[in-house]
Amino acid sequence: EVQLQASGGGLVHSGGSLRISCATSGFTLGDYAIAWFRQALGNEREGVACISSADGSRDYADSVKGRFTISRDNAQNTVYLQMNSLKPEDTAVYYCAARITYSGTYYRASHEYRYWGQGTLVTVSS
Repeated sequence: EVQLQASGGGLVHSGGSLRISCATSGFTLGDYAIAWFRQALGNEREGVACISSADGSRDYADSVKGRFTISRDNAQNTVYLQMNSLKPEDTAVYYCAARITYSGTYYRASHEYRYWGQGTLVTVSS
């Protein structure tokens, strides 16, 4: 059974840092593209960062470029999102998502992803 478990969310002050994790099981992480999405209260879900299965190519939303870093540890079956210089507008529930890929690319859109974690709440105070 494919499972994704997001963790590491919490309360942080504006300007602070936080690293959230997505522990995966039930599949070979190296065969999957992974992404982080977030959804703030009253807003639609939006893509934050994504990483390919093959060479680790990455893409970021403009709003987080230069502040967030997505990474993966296939041996540990875990994907991370390092978030620096956090802003109150980063407050949201963060979800990790996975999809198998044979092309080695990454995918930006949420509809591309079949498997989803339950989300972890990140709150940034001003």
